[in-house]
Amino acid sequence: MAVRASLNLTRTSFSHEAAINWFPGHMAKGLKQMRDQMRTIDLIIETRDARIPLSSINMEFERLVGSKDRLIVYNKADLAPIEIQRTVQEEMAKRQQRAIFTDTNKSVSQILDVAVDIARRDPVKYPQFSIMVVGMPNVGKSSLINALRRTGVNRGKAASTGAKPGVTRAVSSKIRVFDKPPVYLLDTPGVMMPHIPDTMTAIKVALTGKFGGLFIVSFLSYVCDANQF
Repeated sequence: MAVRASLNLTRTSFSHEAAINWFPGHMAKGLKQMRDQMRTIDLIIETRDARIPLSSINMEFERLVGSKDRLIVYNKADLAPIEIQRTVQEEMAKRQQRAIFTDTNKSVSQILDVAVDIARRDPVKYPQFSIMVVGMPNVGKSSLINALRRTGVNRGKAASTGAKPGVTRAVSSKIRVFDKPPVYLLDTPGVMMPHIPDTMTAIKVALTGKFGGLFIVSFLSYVCDANQF
C-alpha cells in the first residue's frame, strides 16, 4: 500500500463520464407487451426497492401507467432503515399516493386488501380483477407474486425467481391470487431506465443488483483505493 501511495495511484473521487445505458432486447419487448395489455388491467402494482426508494423509480412506468390506479410497493423492507421508510411514507401521503413496505413475508395481506376492496366496490365493473406487477430488475416482483398467491389462495410458487436480474423475460399468463372476488396478477420482466445520466443513481442501482459490468468493477476499485484496501 505504501508503494501505491508513493506512486500516487490512490483515487480520492469517483467519476464515470459515460451515462449508463443498459436496456436489453427483452426489456423493450416486455415494455411493449405491457402497453398492449394495459387496457385489460385494473390496478398497477409498481414494485420498488426499499433500500433505494428514489433510485428505483423508473420514469418509463410513469408514462406507462398514465391514469391507471396504482399501488407503490417498496419490497425488501427488512433491509431498509425504519427512518427511511417513515420518511417515504410521509412524502407519499402528502402526494395522496398509496405505498406499502413489505419483505414478501409481512404486509402482503395489505396489498391483497387494496385489490379486493376495489373489486368488491363494483362487482359488475370487475367480474374479475386484473393486476399488473411492474418494476426494475431484481426488486422482487416474482417473489412478491408468489407471496400474494400463497396468502390469497394458499397455493405454491407460480412465478420463477432468482438472485440475478432478468429471470422473468416476458409478460406472464394470468396468475390467480384470490378467489372471491377473482383476482389475477400478471408478472412482467424487470425494466431498467434506458438511460441513467446520474452517476450516484447508477451506483445505487448497480449495488442492489439491477445491473453490473465494468461500471460496478470501476466503482469497487475506487472504494478499495479510497479505503486503502
